Amino acid sequence: MPQGRDPGGVLRDAPEEEVRGLIEEYAALFGEGNFFLEVQEAGLEEQSLVREALLDWGRRLGIGVVATNDCHYLAPEDAAVQDVLMCLQTGTTLEDPERMRLGGDGFWFCPSEEMARRFAQCPGEVLSLSVEIAERCDVELPMGRVRLPEWPDAESVLRERAREGLIRRLRVRAYRDEGHKRVVWRSYRRRLDEELGIIVAMGFAGYFLIVSDFVGWAKAQGIPVGPGRGSAAGSLVAYALGITDVDPIPYGLLFERFLNPERVSLPDIDVDFCPEHRGRVLEYVAQRYGKANVAQITTVGRLVGRGAVRDVGRVMGLPLRFVDEVAREIPEEPGTTVAKALERNPALRESAERDPAVRRLLDLARRLEGVGRHASIHAAGVVIGTESLDGWVPLYVGKDGETVTHYDMAELEALGFVKFDFLGLRTLTVIARAERYVRERVPGFSVEAAPLDDPEVYAMLSRGETGGVFQLESRGMRDLLRRLQPERFEDLIAVNALYRPGPLNAGLVDRYVERRHGREPVEYPLPQLEPILRETYGVLIYQEQVMRLAQEVAGYSLGEADLLRRAMGKKKPEEMAAHRERFVSGAVERGVEPEVAESLFDQMAGFAEYGFNKSHAAAYALLAYRTAYLRKHHPQAFFAALLSAECGDADKVAGYVEDARRMGVRVLPPDVNASDVDFLIEGEAVRFGLRAVRHVGAAAAEAIVAVRREGGPFRSVEDFLRRAAPRREVTRRVVESLVDAGAFDGLDADRGRLREGLESLWAQALSEARR
Repeated sequence: MPQGRDPGGVLRDAPEEEVRGLIEEYAALFGEGNFFLEVQEAGLEEQSLVREALLDWGRRLGIGVVATNDCHYLAPEDAAVQDVLMCLQTGTTLEDPERMRLGGDGFWFCPSEEMARRFAQCPGEVLSLSVEIAERCDVELPMGRVRLPEWPDAESVLRERAREGLIRRLRVRAYRDEGHKRVVWRSYRRRLDEELGIIVAMGFAGYFLIVSDFVGWAKAQGIPVGPGRGSAAGSLVAYALGITDVDPIPYGLLFERFLNPERVSLPDIDVDFCPEHRGRVLEYVAQRYGKANVAQITTVGRLVGRGAVRDVGRVMGLPLRFVDEVAREIPEEPGTTVAKALERNPALRESAERDPAVRRLLDLARRLEGVGRHASIHAAGVVIGTESLDGWVPLYVGKDGETVTHYDMAELEALGFVKFDFLGLRTLTVIARAERYVRERVPGFSVEAAPLDDPEVYAMLSRGETGGVFQLESRGMRDLLRRLQPERFEDLIAVNALYRPGPLNAGLVDRYVERRHGREPVEYPLPQLEPILRETYGVLIYQEQVMRLAQEVAGYSLGEADLLRRAMGKKKPEEMAAHRERFVSGAVERGVEPEVAESLFDQMAGFAEYGFNKSHAAAYALLAYRTAYLRKHHPQAFFAALLSAECGDADKVAGYVEDARRMGVRVLPPDVNASDVDFLIEGEAVRFGLRAVRHVGAAAAEAIVAVRREGGPFRSVEDFLRRAAPRREVTRRVVESLVDAGAFDGLDADRGRLREGLESLWAQALSEARR
């Protein structure tokens, strides 16, 4: 196929026969009646020259000439905004005389009258031909159908695997007696069958099998997988299949929060993997379902609010401090636009009225809001199709060779594609590495088998000793733990849900703590709500509680209750009004006074501002507990793994080293003869890893360790330099950093003298290496 060529250049510079040949080549390639010559008119001189030449060639060769609209923005007044956008894209300013610009002011979305005016001197068919071409285009993208790889006999396979998985889970449990065992098994089997019925009816049996397949493969390869994430932790089927490790029944987690039978929506199971091996899982999926059928998903960063002001200010060439002062007047809260900021902030409004520069800055930023600023690859999203994706979705190749969709998730979902989220979570790396260290002394150890009621773990958390503990190590979280004094796993679930801006600002955290310690009476809006709110001392914390409350008080099904929860979150007036009427009438039918029902509905609506998904809180509380258990009972292994994972952050390394010492764990200094690349356990202490030394890095550390393994321990500094300096990764700066860190103290403890003589030693070592 011939390469595309600039028509202006060809028509201006090429011989006539070459022009004829090129046009005829394209016409033959696309077939008679399928190739056209295009003319445009946006105010550029070159367009006029090209237009006359193309009209002439069209007449001579009998090829249709069609007029099109080169459209870059909607209305004529948007030309200035487009100018700013082009400067953003090319990294220039409006003051730059060499910057890229469109060169005309006619690149807007023209109505038919404007097109007729622009092409008044051309034959009428140049406009009518565009309609004929449009009518010949017949693209139909079937909607409303889920596009997932077909799994043979998916329904029966899912039922069989889920039941087998549940039996494996329940078989290892302890029961009071056979009667208790029968009751438990019967209740779990009933819940499993209910979920399976919904999954199959909604057509998602294959989806669960696909997720189960890549999670199972990862576990079989020894790749750490998280215990669950998001609302999927509320599914017993996911638990039975090994997708999640949280049993939803003891903690009151609801399947309908994840998959609502009364609202047809695509399922969304997010899975955490060790980031070091996430790429292997993606490779497996591409191999399993076909590389052409699998792609990562694009995400578009858009200009909005404070960020839009900063970008526009830079393009306008305004002083950085001036732009920063204006931008700071716009809150960073999600969804805050320039218009909303002007409406809510009198100082910003007055500044815009008083200062023309501020007014123009905000006007341009406002008009650019919502425009795509840049495209990048979604951090986790992957789409798996039933066939080659290029027949449905435009694709591009990322910088690392990955296949990426041009469509974002919303557009893919409209076509029926399902997103699979493969997330990287460093905590899983820490846990897996710590387990390996522990197994060197305790064969077969697995933190998954750790009891969830260890009093020593909760005592440590109650003291706020949480450095390195997943999601519990911030200063505010430590303070909450000291106040709360957790004693059971449910307390950790509550902590995960409570420590967020909404509950903190609403005073719920204080109320929860005071009631927990008996300093404030526990009260329930209605007596029948005690079973739902008892575990949180009468305080609404979880979204699942709202759903159960609607079921108990107003007779909602759990599916309907999830719709209520969603409506409260979106705050759409018409939906809220319908639900208020439904809730109050249902409550009154069940004996609740109308004013009490109204008040309860208002409380629930306010709760939507800060309510949290208990399923997610439970899954992440499990990760928090596991890291806390390792920290308490295997501190050397825990800190060696944690410090290795944080090698690239010197401040974090320093903080964790100090934390380890407070726990009674000695951290030995780096040593070129004793240290490995990462931190390791040495006796009852932890040895500093070479790559964590500032300015050393992984490549140099790996080279040094490799040289030592090949030729044995270094006998002197000179021996080190003679053997390691020839390695490209081991630079003089690396050696200087190792000297300063004391890594040569075992060979020569006089760091000052060694530093002074390093230049001659370095030159000598390189000279000897060349010989």
